[in-house]
Formats: sequence, C-alpha cells, structure tokens
Amino acid sequence: MPELPEVEVTKRGIEKALLNATIEDVFKSDKKLRYPLSDDLYKLKGAKITNIIRRAKYIIVYTTKGSLIIHLGMTGHFRVLKKGTERILHDHFDVTLDNGYIVRLNDTRRFGLVLFIDKNEDPLLHKLLNKLGPEPLSDDFNTKYLQEALKKKTVSIKQAIMDGSVVVGVGNIYASEVLFLSHINVETKACNVPLDKLELLVKNIKEILTKSIKSGGTTIKDFSGADGKPGYFVQNLFVYGHEGDECKVCKNTIKSIIQGQRKTFFCPHCQK
Repeated sequence: MPELPEVEVTKRGIEKALLNATIEDVFKSDKKLRYPLSDDLYKLKGAKITNIIRRAKYIIVYTTKGSLIIHLGMTGHFRVLKKGTERILHDHFDVTLDNGYIVRLNDTRRFGLVLFIDKNEDPLLHKLLNKLGPEPLSDDFNTKYLQEALKKKTVSIKQAIMDGSVVVGVGNIYASEVLFLSHINVETKACNVPLDKLELLVKNIKEILTKSIKSGGTTIKDFSGADGKPGYFVQNLFVYGHEGDECKVCKNTIKSIIQGQRKTFFCPHCQK
C-alpha cells in the first residue's frame, strides 16, 4: 500500500496539472472501488481547481463546485496524460482539463476511493479524516506530544506509531525502519519507551519520511509517481524486507515477527 511519502509524491505530481485548471469532462467506471463512484462526480464539470492538499494518506482536491477525497488503496496510482490518451484496463476515474491534460486513476484491486464532497462541507471534517492525529512533519508532532499520546498505551510501540489517531502516515515499512534507527525493541510497550528514545523516534520519523519524499517514495510492490517513474528509497531500507540478511550495522541476522497482523522487521542485536 502506498504510504505517506508515496501519497505526497503523487499529490505533488498531479498538482502540476490540476492546480488552477478547469475540468472539462469527468469519467467514472461502473466498477465499485472501496465505495461506489457517485454520479455526483459529474458535478465537477466546469469547476476550477483551487487547491490540492494531502492529509495523512488522503489527497484532497478543492474546486469551485465541491471537493474530492481520494485514497489510493493498495494499488491505486495516478497518471498525468495528454488529452485523448485511450484508457487501459483498471482505469476507473479521470478528469479532462482545459490545459490539455487528463489526470487518470488506475486501481487494479479497487481498494481506493474517490468521494465527492459538497462545496458547503469541509472535507477535513469527514468521518474518514476528523479523528486523525497530527501530521508527522508538522510542529504539532513533537516529543512532548508523543509522550502524552503514548502514556496509557500498552500495545507495542510499533503498533502505536502506526495508529492514525496517534500520528498519521507512519505505515508498516517506515515503522520498522524508524524503530531500527532509534534502537527501540519493537515489542516494547508504547507506554514504556523512555523519553530519550521517544525524542530519537520523533527525529527519525521526520527525517526518514522527508528523505523518502525526496527520493520519490519506495518501489515496494508497484508504486510509481504520477509521471510513471518509480521511487528509489527502497535502496535505503535497513530492515524492511531483509529477513535473513545481515544487518548493515552489526552484521547479525535480520528477523521478523507478526504484530497486529503485519510483519515487523528488526535487528535483535541493534534493538535490544
């Protein structure tokens, strides 16, 4: 599943075509994504796109006639194409713009979503978004905040930092990586992580997500940006996907366990 850096890379890629453009036409397939594609999407015809933001792993597109909440799901990805480009299998939604471009969503497994929100409603107050924690790259996400948020949580620190009500956008790949870089045992209860380790954890979450965005995201599974180019941060992963390999730091063997139905990768020597 695309994680925060991949969604941010996608948002920046489609923003170049969408921002300040007028929507000339809208296409939606008759296939159901996570939710059915509503006929309300056709209301976007003639709308001018005024702003595009990312909130957690959602992309929000603001227009003069309403807004869109978009999630890429497991396999969703956007392409920016020239007007007239034919659709291919699994193309489920697109907008044709007055600047000569089409922005098109392809989603093989159809776990993504595209929701139309009326112009009189705030998409950030939608039930999918209104209980989310702070953005990890914002000033609101800091050591003091994290210490307070975790003080009563008895789940593992890995599960806690993947909880969107604690902090958004730290998915499975990056959770394993930041815990390795912070020398934190992945099975430690969240409430028991000492303050100095929390400080290091906050620092590493911010740094690793920033670096991944600059690298274009990871190439895990089939992620590619809106320009069709893959990300390259996968080359910098220390533990994720490296079970059985030598640790790049201490040469001991990388291991994995299941936590919250997800695989966690770690070095038992570096993360005692």
